[in-house]
Amino acid sequence: MEKLPSEVEEIHPNHLADTHFGIVAIAASAGGLKAVSEVISTLPANFPVPIAIVQHLDPKHRSMMADILSRRTKLQVKQAQDKELMNPGTIYIAPPNYHLLVTSQGHVKLTQSEEIHFVRPSADVLFESVADSYKSGAIAVILTGTGVDGAMGVRKIKEKGGTVIVEDSNTCEFDGMPNAAIRTGVVDQILPLSEIATALITLVMGDNAGE
Repeated sequence: MEKLPSEVEEIHPNHLADTHFGIVAIAASAGGLKAVSEVISTLPANFPVPIAIVQHLDPKHRSMMADILSRRTKLQVKQAQDKELMNPGTIYIAPPNYHLLVTSQGHVKLTQSEEIHFVRPSADVLFESVADSYKSGAIAVILTGTGVDGAMGVRKIKEKGGTVIVEDSNTCEFDGMPNAAIRTGVVDQILPLSEIATALITLVMGDNAGE
């Protein structure tokens, strides 16, 4: 078995005291690199919570996603490492062939437990861990992708009081994942890709968005 990335950064998060939300979890599959790039490209450098991203990737190849995305955003982007503490204003990408979970203390947990819907990393695994750890302080976002991964997870997000945003099928390159989420009936906002970043800024930062 491949050795887990294990470098640990002991930097305690410094979330803005007046933001209700604690994390944004984003999932995408086919067409996801372009969609994720558009969302994060307009987030401000002072975005006050961490962002966890699951993108379905080829498990046999090293991912360049963090390197690519880091050139398209003001936020720090890195491939997630097991047990590291998540920091505000940082984007954590699930490594190929590992599920990404988040603990209630805000640490990353990487596992190679069974595939969900034939994929690892899985949006459902991320969303369910985020729901359990952050409750009403969680935001889940589903972007373009095939299949149904994420639908079970958004149910859990809503069950715990969190917020669910899904990309409108009219702007999706592939609408399988978004439509599966929409069919659950628990989605709070269905937005064109170009409006998702603004919605995140408004939800998370509120009156602080212009500062």
